Amino acid sequence: MNKSAVDACQQFLDVLKVERRLSPNTTKAYQRDLDQLTLFCDGQNLTDWIDLNSYHMRRFIGERHRKGLGSRSLQRELSASRSFFNHLIKIKVIPNNPAAGIRAPKAPKTLPHVLDVDQVNALLETEPKDALETRDLAMWELLYSSGLRVSELANINLMDIDLSGRTIHIVSGKGQKSRLLPVGGKAITAIRAWLLLRIDIVKNDEMSLFAGKTGHRLTTRSIQSRLERWRKRQGIQGRLYPHMLRHSFASHMLESSHDLRAVQELLGHSDIGTTQVYTHLDFQHLASVYDKAHPRAKQKKRK
Repeated sequence: MNKSAVDACQQFLDVLKVERRLSPNTTKAYQRDLDQLTLFCDGQNLTDWIDLNSYHMRRFIGERHRKGLGSRSLQRELSASRSFFNHLIKIKVIPNNPAAGIRAPKAPKTLPHVLDVDQVNALLETEPKDALETRDLAMWELLYSSGLRVSELANINLMDIDLSGRTIHIVSGKGQKSRLLPVGGKAITAIRAWLLLRIDIVKNDEMSLFAGKTGHRLTTRSIQSRLERWRKRQGIQGRLYPHMLRHSFASHMLESSHDLRAVQELLGHSDIGTTQVYTHLDFQHLASVYDKAHPRAKQKKRK
């Protein structure tokens, strides 16, 4: 691609960062997707975006699919391309969107992995051995108590939590949306225990609630690593990642309350359709109980 085409890409990324105020991670994801599209265009000897048409876009998606890219990743790349082309239309570089109407292969519907209540209790009812484990337990309690994303957990500052009011203010959730959430009693107790030890670890000017032994804010990767360490210590089989505690929170709340709108608000979902996946988990549980309990749920084999 020529210099003006590359510059148009960078201008679009600047718009995402400055005007739309997308997170650095989201902006980087857009950049990776557009880099792939640019490489494809170079391979097709296309020098400017106006040379790209719907035939090229179908070929691009087909090639990415043959290289093993999954449906969700293809949908994300198509979405990034559409947004970029809409930007190019807006600044009058191209007349129409070559990605319009092109669809990625449908992804099979998969349900999120959750822990049952007994598994959550086994994970959380553990006596920490040192200050860092006290911090870890506070993080796991808060993830499950309030259904936080791991990025939200990492971004929490001391001023965001009200221990006496038992609430936490998520200042910049997904899409830069804020929300006020309740915090359970056990999570409050665990956080208080960590704060007593935090003084000896964290630097005076560090405002993050959760910090590492260097005294600085924990990264999402560090949090994931600590949860994996915790899993091994507890002898829990299979994968365990922070988002699984969020899934478990949502599933258990919906199973007990049957209030889909309330769970949507707690999770910070802009679309209730995203929250509805947990109703399938709830039904799956009910169906399992039915199959085990109902005397005529399963047909007996005749001799």
